[in-house]
Amino acid sequence: MGFRDFLFRGNLIQLAVAVIIGVAFGNVVTALTQGMITPLLGIFGGQPKFSDYKFVVNGSEFRWGWVIDMLITFFITALVLYYVVVVPSDWVLAKVQKKEEDANRSCPECCSKISKAAKRCAFCTSVVIPPSPKLDAKGEGDAMIA
Repeated sequence: MGFRDFLFRGNLIQLAVAVIIGVAFGNVVTALTQGMITPLLGIFGGQPKFSDYKFVVNGSEFRWGWVIDMLITFFITALVLYYVVVVPSDWVLAKVQKKEEDANRSCPECCSKISKAAKRCAFCTSVVIPPSPKLDAKGEGDAMIA
């Protein structure tokens, strides 16, 4: 495999795009936090920006307001990622797992998961009776449990 093949593999390009989009998204959230949310919260504190809050000890400046800005940015980023990435992916995984569960049943001898259409268990090799066909809406026996 040459260097060119390595660079143009799908995973590397997808990772690069994901990093670039992630950085851009982080910049948008930071701008939103510092430009909109922090000034709104600053109305109650009397200071327009949290990043202006600081204290000085022996010439060392401690910018605790900036830390608050970054915590708000982190919280917003985590919240958006949770509702945009985690919740939909959990929903899709639940649908896929339900379909897998619907397609399987337990072997009556060894309790292993086998296909509903199986006539013999792949684990203990015992003969199993496939489920009977279900009737469709017309009352015909063509519809099978799958």
